[in-house]
This record gives sequence, structure tokens and C-alpha cells, in this order.
Amino acid sequence: MSPDTLTTRTRVLIVDDHAVVRRGIRAYLEVLGDIEVVGEAVNGQDALDKLGAASAHCELPDVVLIDLVMPKMDGVAATAHITSRYPGVRVVVLTSFGEMERVHAALGKGASGYLLKDAEASEVVAAVRAAVNGEVFLDPVVARQLAQEVVLPPTGLNSLTSRERDVLILVAEGRSNQEIADELVISERTARTHVSNVLRKLQLTSRTQAALVAVRQGLVRS
Repeated sequence: MSPDTLTTRTRVLIVDDHAVVRRGIRAYLEVLGDIEVVGEAVNGQDALDKLGAASAHCELPDVVLIDLVMPKMDGVAATAHITSRYPGVRVVVLTSFGEMERVHAALGKGASGYLLKDAEASEVVAAVRAAVNGEVFLDPVVARQLAQEVVLPPTGLNSLTSRERDVLILVAEGRSNQEIADELVISERTARTHVSNVLRKLQLTSRTQAALVAVRQGLVRS
């Protein structure tokens, strides 16, 4: 039995209106044993059509890598539809520096992470793996700019307990709930509860936004 049959591959759909970008991403993902590119789409509507067909056959991808600026339906609108219709599918945004408003909008619609379109192959792979594991991947350059725009409620970090602050830092470092549990010697369920409490107290909707808060407040390096 080959190693591939023993490992569940992460299924990825690539969405970009530029064929050269799609082919480039496919080329360096397909050489990996744990990632499988299951399709390509040229815009948001095309992506939804393909996801609909895949869903009908119970073959949804685990991660959608999606450009923000595309004709017919952009990445922000598509992200909103994907996260609403298929909550188990993670969305990672491909962006160009200067598209901060769209990145904010995509994160608000449920995107799990983002990276610049000129990212190294290793960064794209890291973003895909982080997303499928429920972790956060932040492109450092984009994170620094976005962090300046995150607005905290009046109480801010003062509303967190010392343990919750520790959890916030670990979330910003990209740790999964299980890794947080191992680090703090608590159960995974307790770690999950702490993460939920952090998001609620800071009035945030995602781990990615929590990580940006940690960057802005200087709790971690971006």
C-alpha cells in the first residue's frame, strides 16, 4: 500500500481569473503528497457552480484559494456565499498589497486567512495546511497594515483574564485548539471555550481577527 493511500489529502480548489496564476499554484501544490488540487475556477460564480456540483457528489474541497478581484463575482462576494453554504470549507484569500478594504470585507465574511499573490510556494502550502487545521495564517506584510485598522471595544484587552490573554497569544501564533491545550496543560474542550470567550469579549468574529488584535497590541510579532 502506498503512503498516499494511508494519508487523507487536503483537497484544494483554486479560483483566479488569470490562468498563469492558477497553473503556477497548481504546479507547486501537486508535487506534495498531502495536498490534491481538485479543480480550478475563473471567477466567483464559476467557483460556486463547481462547489455546487461537488457538493451534490459529496466531494467538496477542504480549502478554496481565491483571488479578491475577478469579473462576474469577486472574491469577497464568493467568500460570503461559500462560508454560508459550505461551513466546512475553508477560504484563503489571495490578495495584492493595497486591497486592504477588500481583505477586511473577506475576513468579515468568514475567510480563514490571506496571503499575497507573490508569496513563496512554502507560504501558500503553510496557509492551506493552517486553514484545514482550523489555524490562522497571516501574511506579515498585510497583517501589519490590517492590524492598525482593527477597532477594539472600549474595554479591549482589559476584559481578558490572564489565561485568556495567553490563549490570544497562542491563537496569533497559529496554534490549533489542541496545541493550545497541550501548551497550557488543559483539555481541548477547555481551550476551545477560552478561544470562544476571547472572541466574545473582544467582539470579534474569527481567529484571524483575534490574531490581528494581538499583532496591533504588540503581544506577538507579525
